[in-house]
Amino acid sequence: MSSAAEQNGTAVDVAEQVQELAGDPVFAAEQAHLTETYGKLEKIGRDALAAMEAVAAQAAEDKKNMADELAVNFATWDDILETHADIVAMNNIIEAHDMANSVQAERLRAVEVLLREPYFAKIVLQFKPGQPPKELYIGSAGISDENYRRLIVDWRSPVAEVYYNQTMGPTSYVADGRTINVDLQLRRQFEIKEDTLITYFDSDVAIEDKLLLASLARGRSAHMQAITATIQREQNAVVRHADVPVLQVAGIAGSGKTSVLMQRIAYLFYQHRGALDPTQVFLISPNPVFGRYIDRVLPDLGERNPEILTWEEFLAPLLPAGRGVGEGDVSYARLRAIDDAVASFEFDRRDFRDIVSAGVRLIGADAVEKVSNKFANLPAGPHRVTLMAEELAARMESRLKGLAAAESTHDEIASLSVDEQLRLFGEVFDPQSDEEARTLALTYLREKHADGLQALEAMAWLDVDRVAQRLMGREGLTSVEWVYLKMVLTGLGNPQAKYVMIDEAQDYSEGQLAVMARYFRRAHFLLLGDPNQAIFEGTASWDEMRAVFEEERGRVEQCRLMTSYRSTPAITDLFARLLPAGEAMEVASVQREAPAPEILVCENAEQWRDELERVVRAAQEAGSLTAVIVPWKSDAKRLAKTLDGVSVLGEGDSLPAEGTVVIPLKLAKGLEFDRVIIPDASERVFPDTDLARRRLYTTISRATRHVTMLSNGVLTGLLR
Repeated sequence: MSSAAEQNGTAVDVAEQVQELAGDPVFAAEQAHLTETYGKLEKIGRDALAAMEAVAAQAAEDKKNMADELAVNFATWDDILETHADIVAMNNIIEAHDMANSVQAERLRAVEVLLREPYFAKIVLQFKPGQPPKELYIGSAGISDENYRRLIVDWRSPVAEVYYNQTMGPTSYVADGRTINVDLQLRRQFEIKEDTLITYFDSDVAIEDKLLLASLARGRSAHMQAITATIQREQNAVVRHADVPVLQVAGIAGSGKTSVLMQRIAYLFYQHRGALDPTQVFLISPNPVFGRYIDRVLPDLGERNPEILTWEEFLAPLLPAGRGVGEGDVSYARLRAIDDAVASFEFDRRDFRDIVSAGVRLIGADAVEKVSNKFANLPAGPHRVTLMAEELAARMESRLKGLAAAESTHDEIASLSVDEQLRLFGEVFDPQSDEEARTLALTYLREKHADGLQALEAMAWLDVDRVAQRLMGREGLTSVEWVYLKMVLTGLGNPQAKYVMIDEAQDYSEGQLAVMARYFRRAHFLLLGDPNQAIFEGTASWDEMRAVFEEERGRVEQCRLMTSYRSTPAITDLFARLLPAGEAMEVASVQREAPAPEILVCENAEQWRDELERVVRAAQEAGSLTAVIVPWKSDAKRLAKTLDGVSVLGEGDSLPAEGTVVIPLKLAKGLEFDRVIIPDASERVFPDTDLARRRLYTTISRATRHVTMLSNGVLTGLLR
């Protein structure tokens, strides 16, 4: 079915549902409440916009009046104090305007989110016997009316937890450290589009979640959607988990790990409103395609995205120019050996380098050595290097000021084009005094030697490779070792980061994990992954990952997610067969049934090619999104050349809404597709090894509804 046809079909289904429920008094009452709420939201939005416009107009008027009235006078001490008081008063007025504006902007953002779907649930709570119960409507954001009555409760608020706990009758929630006991008398779920109520479900049984089933029935989209309305109990335990230094979450394929991660970030933003900035939260994503797949979840909830980086994007800026990210397969023991070696290390002259820019030696290695000797009473390490960096920064400033006073520098500036002078100074270089000439020259020199200043800030005067050769007796450090050594020597890191989320954590080596743990030394970590989706050699086991973070950060708490929401029961059963026996028994699926996976064993290459072309054509005719998943990038390019109407999905691409793509397994991780075609599941491609088992498990589990598996020769023993 085409996308337009699907939309038309959906509209017809909605109209039929609404018609069927038209005579239901509960439906009518809830529609009336929705209509009233929607009208109030629209009014709140209009009022907020009007208030912002009024604040802007008043601010402009106040600034004009203050500018006219403010007389800057520094003639006497009393005049200075009076001028200062006037400036402080002016700043206070401006700050008050800004605060009023931010409050209204926050309300407007909440309204924009809620107008798409005002709420998704209603709970009725009895707080005390004999008192009337309270009705609370839960939505993606919280908002109150002009009389400060709660119209909609934010899903992240403490009281909303009783909805996610799915426990009818006596239950409780925690607010401000107090446990509040309540009686949950009604748990009602809604399907709503703007001001139209489509249907509702009353959940009287804890495990029943009709809204979840309805959501799953709608299938996947080109971008990950927020699961706010359908967070399940085991997922909620992760989203609302206590704020701990390290939380390690293991989940089977399709258990919603990444969705939970995104909801966890939104929850943290709510918990630390005003104190947590998105620039202090980092999400380490498995690949760029996945980063684009998830980038709408938080904006749809009215929150800004955190810093989303791949491992390569995280590491590259920390390495010297020209050095590649390189191998990540480094053991934790090798890195701890670096710690031990540095503990008794002492710098010598050959460990330092000149800072050179535009042919000028700004700081010499000999000067660095003298500064180092000044702090020789301290061991080599972050404290000493920080003191050295401060002293060298002062020397650099002195060096630039000396150059700024030189006549040759002034002549150099005068020879610049007029356009260049205007860009640098906003006027033509024509100083009226020696002091002005030096000031302008310093501006010019800071830009001319920007690379030198950057090298100084990056502590490039320290020759890490030379230190490594002396410490470890070898050259050619891996990128992981190089960055770790620099951290040990200099304290390199990001102490401002508060939270780091590592998705697909099972794909990193001990060394990579240790680098991130050390670099984000004050952050709390959330490690999400599936040990059975470790598809690369040399990655850390789940226990090794835990050991690294226990050593670096202390206690590690753990959670598990064992229910699959992605794949049909038949597909889930198929990939569960590839799990260790004990784990396979715990796996469950809540999806509806669909056609059983198809396994086609071909006797020869010609039959295999014919069957593959037939299967791909059938998928194209069926519509939706199909992925032909191959082990390696080279396989993807080769296969795409033999198939009509099929393109290769690369790192620079976004996931399409429909069509057929060939994609290497590395990029398919974390994504989901309506159909998955495995072109060759033979023994040659998937031998009977633990790594091949995990790669096949990962490949199969990308599918939501259909799996077709071909084998060019004998089928892998992993499935026989």
